[in-house]
Amino acid sequence: MKNLIIVESPAKARTISAFLGKNYKVVASKGHIRDLPKSSFGITVEEDGRFVPKYSIPREVNPTVKELKKLAKEAETIYIATDEDREGEAIGYHIAMAIKKEPESLPRIVFHEITKTAIQHALNNPRKLDMDSVNAQQARRLLDRIVGYKLSPLLASKIQKGLSAGRVQSSSLKIVIDREREIKAFKPEEYWTISGLFEKNIESSIYAFDGNKLDKMSIKNEAMATQIVQSAVKENFVVESLDKKERKSKTPPPFMTSTLQQSASTQLGFSPKKTMMVAQKLYEGVKTDKGNMGVITYMRTDSMNLAKEAVASAREYIESNFGDKYLPKKAKNYTTSSKGAQEAHEAIRPTRVDFPPLVAKDYLGADEFKLYRLIYNRFLACQMMEARLESQTLLFKGEKSTFKASGRKLLFDGFYRVTGYSEKDKLLPELKKGQKVILDDIKPEQHFTEPPARYNEASLIKKLESLGIGRPSTYAPTITILQQRKYIEIEKRRIHPTEVAFTVIEMLEEHFSEIVDSSFTSNMEANLDEVDEGRLDWQKVLADFYDPFMKKIADGKKSIKSQKMAIPTGEMCPKCGHELLRRKGRYGEFIACGNFPKCKYTTDLEGNAPPEPELTDRPCEKCGAMMVIKNSRRGKFYACSAYPKCKNAQPLVPPRELSVPCPKCGSKIYEKEGKRGKFYGCSNYPKCRFISNGEPLDRKCPECESMVVHKLLKAGEVYECIDKKCKWSEKVPEDKLKGKLTKVKEDEKKS
Repeated sequence: MKNLIIVESPAKARTISAFLGKNYKVVASKGHIRDLPKSSFGITVEEDGRFVPKYSIPREVNPTVKELKKLAKEAETIYIATDEDREGEAIGYHIAMAIKKEPESLPRIVFHEITKTAIQHALNNPRKLDMDSVNAQQARRLLDRIVGYKLSPLLASKIQKGLSAGRVQSSSLKIVIDREREIKAFKPEEYWTISGLFEKNIESSIYAFDGNKLDKMSIKNEAMATQIVQSAVKENFVVESLDKKERKSKTPPPFMTSTLQQSASTQLGFSPKKTMMVAQKLYEGVKTDKGNMGVITYMRTDSMNLAKEAVASAREYIESNFGDKYLPKKAKNYTTSSKGAQEAHEAIRPTRVDFPPLVAKDYLGADEFKLYRLIYNRFLACQMMEARLESQTLLFKGEKSTFKASGRKLLFDGFYRVTGYSEKDKLLPELKKGQKVILDDIKPEQHFTEPPARYNEASLIKKLESLGIGRPSTYAPTITILQQRKYIEIEKRRIHPTEVAFTVIEMLEEHFSEIVDSSFTSNMEANLDEVDEGRLDWQKVLADFYDPFMKKIADGKKSIKSQKMAIPTGEMCPKCGHELLRRKGRYGEFIACGNFPKCKYTTDLEGNAPPEPELTDRPCEKCGAMMVIKNSRRGKFYACSAYPKCKNAQPLVPPRELSVPCPKCGSKIYEKEGKRGKFYGCSNYPKCRFISNGEPLDRKCPECESMVVHKLLKAGEVYECIDKKCKWSEKVPEDKLKGKLTKVKEDEKKS
């Protein structure tokens, strides 16, 4: 083997391998292979004030690292081919460190699209790893670790367990909370509208009365509306004017990450997370009429630049398929207004103009096709002529009242030819100035102003982008983590903050205002951009933040009052005589002794104490004490009576053993029940940490030869590759469906 190319994902590796000959071996790191440890802070602050991250290789990544080291020894040249962004640059750096190579000694190749031409061009033009980008990513990672590991425990100790804070996460949550505060403080105002129907069914609305032009809020009450109506029905109306104006509808710019997520949300109903997952597949490689390849350019970008070759291809396609009248004389260029945009990158576009949606439909999955069509049509539209529309305005004037009627007409569809135009023409009849018209009907209607709408995922991303909070790669994960932390709930596609979110933001606003300040977060992003551009030392960014932040943490531990609910009930504990308190836990409110932890007496709100454990004659296999049967939220289980000295616990019903051995160590696999439902785990835990939420099968993935699992999803039952980087899946044949039947049996047991 002469050349080794290291990418992130197996799908990307397979696509690139198909373009290269035997002289190249393409392998995947499967994402990050070094990171800060999960179990500790992982950052050392040296005496000179420098921050030293203690990176480690996670246990589950060790086999990948061993393979990379082995292949690296055999290769003459090792190319780093991770994504062209800070995250990709950092992954490349950590790969070099893990295989014991000097990072800047390895040739770095980059490409915006995974096509044969782009790969060959990249190999012919390698560069070095950009250590400024690596340091910018390291600074971001360390900043997030400092906030997460120092502030989250403080929130947990002062409010409730399981809470977390984050630099981008918390400022995003404050935006949601601020909107909810606006909604709660909103006071509706009354206003009235008056519509008139003139002869020939011309719909109109009141425009002016008694010489005064009226706007939306001018008619404030029923008395004013009644006065206008009573006057108008007695008046004689004539056509005062008929105006026609031509206006242009501008072509939309090509997609970048935020606008793609917004359009996919509003037009396709995709969540940002789903949009990025589908886009990842389209970028890394899918089946096409010319073999496997990436059909869109890199999907994490804040740039609207387009390659000249791509624009030329689009213009040629437009001319040959739609004609000269749809093609502008000059190619159109776009620039982004988002803060910190990296204009060296490219917008999201199809890699091949000769792979239109009509052809793609036969090769792509349903979701892939929907998103690809959206991207393809937007790209063509951005290089087409503007649409031209005619707006029409009629004014009917009486003695006191003037009514206005509006119409429209599409003169030339332009870019609507590919994006579609949903509005119908609403034409007004040809009337002459001074012509008499009859008011056939008039209708007053009461309204009240409405509060600002809650954010949906698309509008929240738009807000984050406008404020400069986060970057393209962080929008979707930020919303996901807010959901996971139970800070927000999404109902009918609208974001609702939970009660605990208000408590968290109120505490942060009072004691850590900079963490939730959008301008502070935006300025920090700007600092990271300066590190990326080599104009600012990443250690200075960390030091400027760390010292004042840690002082606030130390002060907060002493000064912030606990907000954990502990309301005296006025009743005494039957066990020790201390007063009982009403408390709030992860699973709701309960009554507990104020002498905790010395006295652990608890009841529910109705005064029912937890059931006493059932005695058994079964000895504990760890300490010899007798086992008892206890009750939990997930049902009954065996527990050692010597708890907490002995923490042995066993399920009441022995777990089902699978016939398939563990793919990691060869031990037995058992079906188990956890907090989130059924899962499958290795019997050799904790030495082997194999786990799967799908049932492992004695079958290999046809694409990467990993284990295949059987899953029950909302959309039905599927076979999936257990390797998360491999996107292979297929529907379970009807004769092998079993998840639905299992669910029916479970429902029968519950009833």
